[in-house]
Amino acid sequence: MTSTANIAANAAITAANAAITAATAAEAANSGPSPGNQRPAQALGAVPDTTVADLAPVLQQLRQAWQANKPGYDQRRADLQCLRDALKRRLEEMAATIAEDFGQRSRHESLIADGMTVLNEIDHLRSHLRRWMKPRRVGVGWRFWPARAELRSQPVGVVGVISPWNYPVNLALIPLATAIAAGNHVYLKPSEHTPHTTGFLRSLLAEVFPADRVAVAAGGAEVAGAFAALPFDHLVFTGSTAVGRKVMAAAAPNLTPLTLELGGKSPAIVCKDFPVEQ
Repeated sequence: MTSTANIAANAAITAANAAITAATAAEAANSGPSPGNQRPAQALGAVPDTTVADLAPVLQQLRQAWQANKPGYDQRRADLQCLRDALKRRLEEMAATIAEDFGQRSRHESLIADGMTVLNEIDHLRSHLRRWMKPRRVGVGWRFWPARAELRSQPVGVVGVISPWNYPVNLALIPLATAIAAGNHVYLKPSEHTPHTTGFLRSLLAEVFPADRVAVAAGGAEVAGAFAALPFDHLVFTGSTAVGRKVMAAAAPNLTPLTLELGGKSPAIVCKDFPVEQ
């Protein structure tokens, strides 16, 4: 890449980071647990913020470890089972932790929506993993006969996951577990609106995975912007459409493949006889 191209790329990343910071800050006023019920972050025992300068070295550590030892079938299934066992054992702690962040979250909602859904997803991944990893024969055009071809699913490397506040364990661990099942390493960035849950996730994942296989970044909009601009091999984001656009812009200079689960996509049918004016 030429010097001019480097300058342009760096400027684009800087602009994208600033845009994410602004969009996330604006969104914070209308999202997250109720401010009246949320306890101060310090009182939650929240983990300290990750510095922007520390993000890239952690990614490099994750990538080097993955390149040195890519997880095979047995390792992936074992990792998923360990994650399932650890989460199941700490379900009550998880529910209490989420309630600390929300201030009013139902224990039953947390156990079902953030706990059982993750356990069920891990069961699904472990049940189907062997079939998903098996090479699949595909046809070739007659011009290439007698050649034969097959499709092999390969891990991509390090997957970044940016998760939201509303189901803070579900929407963090399901993308993470899916990436682990696919043979990748994971760098997770939970929402700054649930700092106590971020601490729980960091503790849970450290119990299961070595630091060079799964890492957790903590922090607000500035950290999120820099995180999205990292050269991941794939990036998963769940959140609003507005911030999703900024995440895509931040990832664009690296041509990072994205999976975006955004709000505002739920269709509705309004019948002609519905009294809209009322």
